[in-house]
Amino acid sequence: LGSERTVKRLRLSKALTMLESTTVLEACRRMAARRVDAALLTDSNALLCGILTDKDIATRVIAREVRMDETPVWKVMTRHPVFVLSDTLAVEALQKMVQGKFRHLPVVENGEVMAMLDIAKCLYDAIARMERVSEKGKAVIDGTDKYHSGST
Repeated sequence: LGSERTVKRLRLSKALTMLESTTVLEACRRMAARRVDAALLTDSNALLCGILTDKDIATRVIAREVRMDETPVWKVMTRHPVFVLSDTLAVEALQKMVQGKFRHLPVVENGEVMAMLDIAKCLYDAIARMERVSEKGKAVIDGTDKYHSGST
């Protein structure tokens, strides 16, 4: 992740968003249908107010035997999640996730949810970039070796 690379240049996933009044059961169904392990919760003004992750469901719903069909997600979500803007440097976003020990980072503009950044995609992007740099370096070395071996 080069220092010039911003979050908007990464492969952002369209965030699954829903109202904070949605029941936990409905939220789980939507998460399963989209095959995601996190959803972003918005208030009635479409502003980000929380995140519901698979960890929240395990620790705050299942472990406490909460009635999923009656409980709104605002009762079990993580409130005021850390987020980044689309022009945040990618390396800063990755640092936030590592330091905060979380795998998902909402991308927000003017308070409205744009996308969800996943740590796996950040790491994949970083590895792919390192491989490209490594291949370029190897090509330079190979070219130098050919030049020197041909001139002797």
